[in-house]
Amino acid sequence: MSSALSPSRPAPRAHADERASRLLEHSRSLVRPALAEAIARLHPWVGEMAAYSLGWCEPGGAPVAAPAGGKGLRQALAVLGAEAAGAPRSAGVTAAVAVELVHTFSLLHDDIMDGDPTRRGRPTAWKAYGTGPAVLAGDALFALAVETLAATPGTGAPGTDIPSAVRHLSTALNDLVRGQADDLLFESRPWTGPEAVRPDEYRAMAEHKTGALLGCATALGAVLAGAPRETVAALDRAGRHLGLAFQVVDDLLGIWGDPAVTGKPVHADLLRGKKTFPVLAALGTPAGRPLARLLDSAGSLGAADARRAAALIEDAGGRGAATAEARRHIAAVEACLDGLPRTVRTGRTVRTTDDLRALLAHLVHREM
Repeated sequence: MSSALSPSRPAPRAHADERASRLLEHSRSLVRPALAEAIARLHPWVGEMAAYSLGWCEPGGAPVAAPAGGKGLRQALAVLGAEAAGAPRSAGVTAAVAVELVHTFSLLHDDIMDGDPTRRGRPTAWKAYGTGPAVLAGDALFALAVETLAATPGTGAPGTDIPSAVRHLSTALNDLVRGQADDLLFESRPWTGPEAVRPDEYRAMAEHKTGALLGCATALGAVLAGAPRETVAALDRAGRHLGLAFQVVDDLLGIWGDPAVTGKPVHADLLRGKKTFPVLAALGTPAGRPLARLLDSAGSLGAADARRAAALIEDAGGRGAATAEARRHIAAVEACLDGLPRTVRTGRTVRTTDDLRALLAHLVHREM
């Protein structure tokens, strides 16, 4: 994200950034060996494509000097969510591996569906290996994620609940596919009229596509360890609201973001005709009528029309409405965390929710 929500807000304090970086790095260091062990169980060629997608190697298998993978957000949420529920560390690591495998699977298939040639500055897997092999690698990661949970060894806690963990992950997967399907179908629906996409449809799509996996990540370790239902629900809701906030901010960046930061062309989502929240919010107002006329008459927007559309969206209140929407979900994240106990005792061990709270607070406020 960038400063899409409030460009005038000062940068976050350095110690908050440092703490978040430490939490992310610590979680990656815990999860990486277990993730590598899981990938090693795949067919060597498929495992190479998985390792490439994770940023660990080049095509052909040569290791990279500086891994190009993501920040490990979902891994950290899984580890810290389990900790906040008083679960053994092994439960958090297992959950993190399963979720990271699903996330990588989803990116492999998303890149194919969207026709994206690059990710994180490198050719996407389908560009590097071909479409068929990339689909196969994604399928393998999906199966491996379920196997990882189903074959979980004892976590040291008598309440370990593997069936519930598998069901929880499967539910998130179904939600993710539902959200991706809706997102693709939205692109072919009209901007106005009875078949137009409504904001509540958008919210459901975004929760499924983006929020479900973040909610699963935050709660899965707790589910695996047999944590109380109320704790699991609070963690899952927090992650889902975080995902919705992220999605809306991504929508803002897709129209007004700096290409040097986002890696996408200016007005990228408008040029693609994506039904994003700022556009839908603007079209729902009387002031959005000029925008509706432009979108209905233009078909695919060119650069000049996209610039005009961005100005019309802002004039009609779409940018402000999206900012308010993101902030509403951020407040909901904080309300979910407030429902968690500050400390949890497991045997002789007392665990705290402070690290999870710190990471989530950093994520949701860093660009506000």
